[in-house]
Amino acid sequence: MNYSERLNKLIPGGAHTYSRGDDQFPSNAPQILEKGKGAYVWDAEGNKYLDYGMALRANILGYANDEVDKAAFVAAQKGNNLTRASLIELEAAELITELIPGADMIKFGKNGSTVTSAAIKLARAYTRKKYIARCADHPFFSYDDWFIGDTPMNKGIPEEVSNLTMSFKYNDLDSLEELFRKYPDQIAGIILQPAESVVPKEQYLQKAKDLCHTNGALFILDEMITGFRWHLNGAQKYFNVVADLCTFGKGMANGYSVSALTGRKEIMNLGGIKEAGAERVFLVSTTHGAEMNGLAAFIKTVEILKRDNVIDHIWDYGKKLIDGMNTIAVELGVESNFKVIGYPCSPNYLTFDEEGKQSLGLRTLFSQEMIKNNVLIPWIALSYCHGENELEMTLSATRESLKVVKKALNDELDKYLVGEAIKPVFRSHN
Repeated sequence: MNYSERLNKLIPGGAHTYSRGDDQFPSNAPQILEKGKGAYVWDAEGNKYLDYGMALRANILGYANDEVDKAAFVAAQKGNNLTRASLIELEAAELITELIPGADMIKFGKNGSTVTSAAIKLARAYTRKKYIARCADHPFFSYDDWFIGDTPMNKGIPEEVSNLTMSFKYNDLDSLEELFRKYPDQIAGIILQPAESVVPKEQYLQKAKDLCHTNGALFILDEMITGFRWHLNGAQKYFNVVADLCTFGKGMANGYSVSALTGRKEIMNLGGIKEAGAERVFLVSTTHGAEMNGLAAFIKTVEILKRDNVIDHIWDYGKKLIDGMNTIAVELGVESNFKVIGYPCSPNYLTFDEEGKQSLGLRTLFSQEMIKNNVLIPWIALSYCHGENELEMTLSATRESLKVVKKALNDELDKYLVGEAIKPVFRSHN
């Protein structure tokens, strides 16, 4: 039995995140990984790959950073999880409230779904309204019912729960205004990412926030992807907007399990215990939410981000990568079929068929050929460990891979694609 069969026999989906599943990778991708260091990962057979997955963007400094690991180990040796709040828990809370605009208070968690769902609960408790509007163009907010019920994979979620969440389009203020008109004084809050690949229209985020406040709703930003990547103080700083509530995770602790909900005191304090007679909100309560090793990793990661100008490096590398890959596409005459877009700190590559429609088949083929050249690139997540050698290796692999893509465009895709094309995570059937 191979690794994939063993994994899927024991774990629904074969992994603990659907984006790590078999249907998200070409058939020649390593079925299982053993370790990572810097910008590289190794499979169980010892094959080495330059990695752009970076544990779903969690390793902003690169895998197994010695300083971060040491800080986490030292904290774990102090007991790691104590009977009352730890000193490092206080230090981490003070640090993030100093860094993030509008972050008066903080609740730590272990994953993003926990804190985004807590934000939704707070929005409903604060406004005493029941509906939530989420951005349809941003791929994932939570595994909880309030979000999954508004996706094609809503089996197991009561219809009355699904009906409490509706969608709006990013950069389309009219679609948001329409929701507020349709549900007057009934929407508790909206949740969206500040940006991903698409650049927000001028003042879009500010206008969306104003629209929320005009209608008595909260403006919630999910910074799982953008936080500590666009700017040390969050994408809110980069875009000059302050959310009522915001959530963080991914790269904030360089691979260690830490997430955070922050926001205005009058909202966050609904989960507090110090105001006599106040109606209580059971916000987030997790035994392992403030483990000392993860919070120590967060503090050390921020120290390195500041000291080594990591975010500037990522922006610089990303620009070189975008320019280099797009130049190769033009040279090979496939620029209409392959494009790298987005912010340099978080690029995204897209593939299009001859009719100009996005093609998962061509995306799979490109990824397949990159793997043949020892580059694992399911998406593009950059780290401090991606340097000039890695850039040269990536561009060389891109050239060879796009040559095959060009052949497939002039022939039949199935002749070049080994195995099935990757599939969307959110689909109603396997």
